Amino acid sequence: MTDQPTLTRDQERAEVLDKAAKAKEVTPAVARLTTPQKNEILLAAADNLVAQTDKILAANEADLNAGRERGMSESLLDRLALSAERIEGIAGGLRQVAGLFDPVGEVLQGRRMDNGIEMKQVRVPLGVMGMVYEARPNVTVDAFGLALKSGNVALLRGSKSARNSNAQLVEILQETLAKFDVPREAVQLLPCESHDSVQDLITARGLVDLVIPRGGAGLINAVVTGATVPTIETGTGNCHFYIDTSADIDKAIAMALNGKTRRCSVCNATETVLLDAALDDEIKLRVIKEFQDAGVTVHGHVEQLQALGAQDVHEAEQWNEEHLSFDIRIAVVDGVDGAIAHIAKYTTGHTEGIAAQDADVLLRFANEVDAAAVMLNASTAFTDGEVYGMGAEIGISTQKLHARGPMALPELTSTKWVLQGTGQTRP
Repeated sequence: MTDQPTLTRDQERAEVLDKAAKAKEVTPAVARLTTPQKNEILLAAADNLVAQTDKILAANEADLNAGRERGMSESLLDRLALSAERIEGIAGGLRQVAGLFDPVGEVLQGRRMDNGIEMKQVRVPLGVMGMVYEARPNVTVDAFGLALKSGNVALLRGSKSARNSNAQLVEILQETLAKFDVPREAVQLLPCESHDSVQDLITARGLVDLVIPRGGAGLINAVVTGATVPTIETGTGNCHFYIDTSADIDKAIAMALNGKTRRCSVCNATETVLLDAALDDEIKLRVIKEFQDAGVTVHGHVEQLQALGAQDVHEAEQWNEEHLSFDIRIAVVDGVDGAIAHIAKYTTGHTEGIAAQDADVLLRFANEVDAAAVMLNASTAFTDGEVYGMGAEIGISTQKLHARGPMALPELTSTKWVLQGTGQTRP
């Protein structure tokens, strides 16, 4: 797969709207697919991806080389990179989605009215689901799988940094659809010549039913504030982990390290560790050294950390953003009250964690911290749709309407009321 020819601005806009119109046209065909048909397609797509691993890796290498030439950071290169193992994992996500309950047609509630009319509320597909995302080509396949299983059409606007990888993946997915006589337009990749194509997508009212942004704060904010199409906000992850004086320190350190070092470039990575002031200074210093020994650069209030005996620490420039790198902020707070107050000031509402053995402290943290996920004695890394048993997630919503937390199949449906009578008229 080689780079696509450069489009003019007018050509780019025309292509976005043309593909959106085609997506709208095929929504009935996708919505009519039965659960067995959808599952068969998903399983075949998984096998097809694995069978064409070499093609995918070749396309991905072209993207990685281009990224290195542009000076892309190591964390972004990690998000972009594919391997045979990662492709198998992506395929495994499709297989998992195939095994999940199909929400389409599920009756949520119903009753018989006094006049004899039978009424029920059922789940239905949203229609055309637009995705705007950065770097990570696995999102291309995740979005396709979840969209198809929930009866939706996927309209994908990936980043220019992953254009070759995304194009190859979509080509394989479209080949699979065609084998089952399903329109190839059930999944389409939009041009990414300029950021203007994002605006074309998020203002295509009447053609696109929903747009989900997935990426950095700048991208998410641009989509949410600029869209005339309904959006679901998937927020950034400035995740905190509080270590209470009642915590099992060995386990607490292990959880905090796992949250930071397992994969630092993802949105559920721990970015700030909060230490209870009541902890012995030796324990606080141990936490700092454990991170440094793991290769993590420690930031914070330098005077506060140096007073504990810490060396090679750096002043934190900000407390409300993701690092997405081997950097951590560490601060001392006044117990669970201080931790809750700090989190309330700086949280992005993604995932917040605590290590404690005091049941009252755990209860307060769970009840008072406002986030999509709260981890009690567990690493922040567990906020993940696949870990939750949802299959490949479409994103992690930090908003409070419609969906919150990892979004999978039920969150990609709407509902409608179906009333069946025998000729009743309303007085």
